[in-house]
Amino acid sequence: MPAQKPNGKQVTMRDVARLAGVSQPTVSRVLNNSATTIPVSEETRQKVLAAVKALGYRPNMTARSLRTQRTQMIAVMIADISNAFYHPIARTIQDIARQHDYDVIIASSDHQYDNERHFCEAVIRRPVDGVILVPTYLTDEDIDRFIAVTQTPVVALGQHITHPDVDVVWANDEKATFDAVGWLTADRGHMRIGFVGVPDEFPPGPRRWWGFKQAMELAGLPINPAFVFQGDFTLDGGRQVARSLLSKADWPSALFVVNDLMAIGLILELQDAGYNVPDDIAIMGFDNIPEASIIRPHLTTIAQTPVDIGRKLATALFDRIEGRVSGSRRMLECPCTMIPRQSA
Repeated sequence: MPAQKPNGKQVTMRDVARLAGVSQPTVSRVLNNSATTIPVSEETRQKVLAAVKALGYRPNMTARSLRTQRTQMIAVMIADISNAFYHPIARTIQDIARQHDYDVIIASSDHQYDNERHFCEAVIRRPVDGVILVPTYLTDEDIDRFIAVTQTPVVALGQHITHPDVDVVWANDEKATFDAVGWLTADRGHMRIGFVGVPDEFPPGPRRWWGFKQAMELAGLPINPAFVFQGDFTLDGGRQVARSLLSKADWPSALFVVNDLMAIGLILELQDAGYNVPDDIAIMGFDNIPEASIIRPHLTTIAQTPVDIGRKLATALFDRIEGRVSGSRRMLECPCTMIPRQSA
């Protein structure tokens, strides 16, 4: 709640100026970190901050928004809040936003197009200064309409977004998959490798399938259609794939799984059925979520860098909001690294 004076009225910037012995515009420059031609000495700044603390002053954000034409708010849409891969991304975005004196609205689309569209409509109704998207279904046309209405900077995760005005943070997961499958064949000697993917409308699916396919072709190995499964990125999706595998008489010697949650679901379901990983079948995941090093056996996986992803997303957005960058989109790559563990 805003601080109040003994008479019940809200503490104002004028009260802060009076206690600090400075003008109201000086208080405004200190609180807004304004870079003007009128410098504020460190001594004056400390007086103002001391008065703010003594009075418990909190800026009127509505008035500030009208004055600065900024809301001091950004909105973030991630794909699945239950997936631990996104937790460090969201946390890092929030940390960087705080450094810029911004608040963050976070929504989860749960990989649903209706939810992605609802997020865009909510931002249109409740304007913000910038938007970070982790979209599954939104097209460049959807984003173009959104930008045209809101005039808001947008940054996205995933190279499937090709809008010319949207900075994109991406990881070369196709090459990472290619290298990992090559490691399974060359270093671990697997000749019968299966693939657990997702429907093509999920952006990582086709890229990781193509990396898998290329690696198998380079190794001169056939892809057995009976060893190709489809899940939905979730733990239960992995368990369902395992149940499908258990119904087959012929198994691959290893499975490449396009994300860790499904890989972990596979391991748990196979263990419940009395099978051993990696003795009966090797499992490799993708993402290196925290659970990958908790599950037994520890999951061999491909590590993305969610903190770096979050940092690049937030930094790119504030570059746009604060006018340090303009013009056409930038492509900001984050590395992938294979993490050999016990499951493969």
